Amino acid sequence: MSQTLTLEQIQQMLDRSPFISFLGLRATALDLRSGSVTMTMPMRPELQRGGPGGTAMFHGGPVASFIDTVGDFAVAAAVGGGVPTMNFRVDYLRPSSGSALTATATARRIGRSVAVVDIDVFDPEGRLTAIGRGTYSTAVG
Repeated sequence: MSQTLTLEQIQQMLDRSPFISFLGLRATALDLRSGSVTMTMPMRPELQRGGPGGTAMFHGGPVASFIDTVGDFAVAAAVGGGVPTMNFRVDYLRPSSGSALTATATARRIGRSVAVVDIDVFDPEGRLTAIGRGTYSTAVG
């Protein structure tokens, strides 16, 4: 594997992506030993479920994007750059609401060509609201 990324480099990569920048993702923790990355996603009106005046609950689409992105960067941190998603799934456990969500992705295995990552999403009260599992290529690009 190539050079690893720092938390600052991860944030720079997030900021360069128009879509990820729109979501407002912030990289808050990186532990290369455990293969984990933690990020936050703030609530904003465009991310809410529909309904009159909004619902103060995150729509499932942004939550899925959050899961995919955090999972990707658990691999990217270890291999030195962004990697393509091969597949991912999401299980929504309860409505995601509050001022921001926090997700921690933990790489379960990073092989020569494929990596598997588990992602947990929490609301501001620390309740698990969604879980994901992603499969990513380990080829940077």
